[in-house]
Amino acid sequence: MASPDLFQNVAFSDVSAAAAPVAEGATAAFGVAAATGGPRLSLVKAGKPDVEPTIEIDLSDAQIFKLGPSEWLCLCGESEAKAGVEEKSFSRAIKVVLRTEAESKAFSLAFQRWKQQVISGKAGEPLENGSIIASKSKFDKKIEASSAKMYFHYYGQLLHQQNMLQDFVRTGTYYAAVMENRSDFEGRVVVDVGAGSGILSLFAAQAGARHVYAVEASEMAEHAQRLISGNPSLCQRITIIKGKVEEVELPEKADILISEPMGTLLVNERMLESYVIARDRFLAPDGKMFPTTGRIHMAPFSDEYLYVEMANKALFWQQHNFFGVDLTPLHGSAFQGYFSQPVVDAFDPRLLISPPTYHTLDFTSMKEEELYDIDIPLSFVASAGTRVHGLACWFDVLFNGSTVQRWLTTAPGSPTTHWYQLRCVLSQPLYVMAGQEITGRLHLAAHSAQSYTVYLTMSAKMWGVGAEQGGILQTSTGKLELKEPYYRLSQPQSYMLQQDQQQQQLPSLQPQGSEQQMQEGLSPGITIDQVDQECGLH
Repeated sequence: MASPDLFQNVAFSDVSAAAAPVAEGATAAFGVAAATGGPRLSLVKAGKPDVEPTIEIDLSDAQIFKLGPSEWLCLCGESEAKAGVEEKSFSRAIKVVLRTEAESKAFSLAFQRWKQQVISGKAGEPLENGSIIASKSKFDKKIEASSAKMYFHYYGQLLHQQNMLQDFVRTGTYYAAVMENRSDFEGRVVVDVGAGSGILSLFAAQAGARHVYAVEASEMAEHAQRLISGNPSLCQRITIIKGKVEEVELPEKADILISEPMGTLLVNERMLESYVIARDRFLAPDGKMFPTTGRIHMAPFSDEYLYVEMANKALFWQQHNFFGVDLTPLHGSAFQGYFSQPVVDAFDPRLLISPPTYHTLDFTSMKEEELYDIDIPLSFVASAGTRVHGLACWFDVLFNGSTVQRWLTTAPGSPTTHWYQLRCVLSQPLYVMAGQEITGRLHLAAHSAQSYTVYLTMSAKMWGVGAEQGGILQTSTGKLELKEPYYRLSQPQSYMLQQDQQQQQLPSLQPQGSEQQMQEGLSPGITIDQVDQECGLH
């Protein structure tokens, strides 16, 4: 083999033609077609000059399928036109046989690399300004280019990979799930979807995988290559492939997919969609997925500290004389703006006022489109009389191995992860009594900035005498942007029972008010009654 894109002493035959002879000792070369400027594969018989290829395949609509360790079937489109006869289109199948398995793997990777250079429209067709544009993959069509650029830049930095690696709950659970289920990995082909630093690929190789294809679209692929090369006992069984799972081609099907596609609230960053696409493109029938399923857990909560803290943020806009300017016209918008931010922090599970419910996502069977719009009905029964300040959410995922089933959880009260938990805080709390039913909906709508808009509705149903007739007493709604959370991680975390909260000073505020305010445990900036008045509760 003279170069990565030139393969010598191959054999090929046109299986779509009747009694087509096999060309031995031929050359397969990837390059650019002189006529169109598009990528092509040329197959040249022995003794023929390269400028006279026996078969030339346009890669814009070509696909390859593995027939054996060193055999490939290349399918491409052809057309035939005769005078006075309508043009006919058909498929052509070319069988290509390489000398060794190593050359076979290199041939597959060269095919995918050149195919990624296919341009939009007719191959090589210049636009009016003389430039050409790349065809859009499924990822590019649904995700803004600016968002994708920031996303891949973020995950291309080692400091962010370190943050995830140092989450020992996350990393340790993955390691345990793989090692406890060695039988699922030994001798198997593994695809690591969004490999990042390559740590999961190394785990799979440690568990005895025959080969691991680590697919990573960011610049982290280069760091992953160096990390894997620095582990010589494992590197021979790991191949780094830089590109998006929506675009790359692999030389063989996978027996198992492994990935860490979870974001805040499980679905943020929309990588779960890429995980499902990788399943459809690469996973063999009856193959396994690690993780296998995910669950979003939800429960109403009461947290007077958090509510007043958020309401206080808008006090700046209540100034009537800010360098001679009245800021109050913007107070209402600022107030609602702060409540449009989901709160990411670790909270005490005693703040929950009802047992949680959950919504399941089965990664092995769900369709990608099911992640575009997620609608979850809510139904709870309050365990105490209190104010409901919103909905608390967290997630867990299951690694359904053949030997051990292991869960990775981000639940409150469990060891903290870098995901923490998430709370959607209502600008208008609900008042409930013990035993009162709380209903509503959590609606997640995906958008092109790789995140979701969250629409929350919570209602307190009739309670007591006449409750069997139904009816809604109070309803509160919120619209939040999952991509723009309020990271409350530096706030002091003082956890108390609900009845104690209204008797304590807010932990994040410095007391500068009256003695009475301090005794009542209210912020000197704003009181709970004042917040209620702002919300129209009184």
